[in-house]
Parts: sequence; structure tokens; C-alpha cells
Amino acid sequence: MSVPEGWREEDGALVRELEFESFPAAIEFVRCLADLAESENHHPDIDIRYRRVVVRWSTHSAGGITDRDRDMAVRTSACEPT
Repeated sequence: MSVPEGWREEDGALVRELEFESFPAAIEFVRCLADLAESENHHPDIDIRYRRVVVRWSTHSAGGITDRDRDMAVRTSACEPT
């Protein structure tokens, strides 16, 4: 299966690192992503370091990446600032 554009496969997860113009912008992205994840009952691992956010999508019960993770990775872009 293909890896969505802008993402990489790492240790059984889809991973993307994003950098924002400010800490509040990074937190706003995470808030949006949290709402998306809650609505789908599928939650990523998120690491926040000042303006840098690393998102990891995987399905722990499946032991790796599923189509659901690929879909959520693509949908993550809706939370990025334009």
C-alpha cells in the first residue's frame, strides 16, 4: 500500500513532522486534530515541541498501519493552516 504524500513509514506507523509559525499555531493544529480523532474514535500519537508537531498514525490492535490510518493521515491536512 502507498504512503500518503508528505508522510513516511517508520516503525509500523505513518509519521509526519510539521512546523508552525508559533506555539499557539501548533496548539491550534493539535486541537483541530484532536476533534477529528475524537469524531472518528481513532487517535494518533502526537509529540509537541514548541512550534514542531510530530503526528504518528497506527492501529495498535492491528500491529501497524491500516487503511484507516492512511485515511486519517490524508484527513490530517484539513487541520493545517492555509
